[in-house]
Amino acid sequence: TPQVGDITAVTAGTGISGGGTSGAVTVSIDTSVTADLTTAQTLTNKTLTAPKINLAFNAQTGTTYTLVAADSGKLVTSSNAASVVITIPANIFAAGEQINVQSIGVGLTTISGGAVTITSTGASAIAPILRARYSAATIICTASNVFTVIGDLS
Repeated sequence: TPQVGDITAVTAGTGISGGGTSGAVTVSIDTSVTADLTTAQTLTNKTLTAPKINLAFNAQTGTTYTLVAADSGKLVTSSNAASVVITIPANIFAAGEQINVQSIGVGLTTISGGAVTITSTGASAIAPILRARYSAATIICTASNVFTVIGDLS
């Protein structure tokens, strides 16, 4: 007869597997139902409730800056009294990656391609310029070494 306070069974609920009624009982995360943050997993057909992704920043104050892989998904700000050139390097970004840029200084910011192809609606389609202070644009890699720049361009 079980004593008061004795555990007589362990039943695994949603997201947990294992359990038992005697002896050593093991329970573990059912990774087909619950994300296990200690291992790499791919979310397939999962619903994210109220997801929140904060934008990271990369503040630049010089007159030139060459984008780096870590800029993907960030807002790169350029702040200088003189004109600023942001260069997109070759062989760094993959299709679908995006980099946001904003000119927060009085010097206008030009987006340069170097050894990549740039398309945009700016007056200079291959080297678009942010229209004014606080103008912003998004650089989208559409294919290997091919980028589209959309935003407040002159």
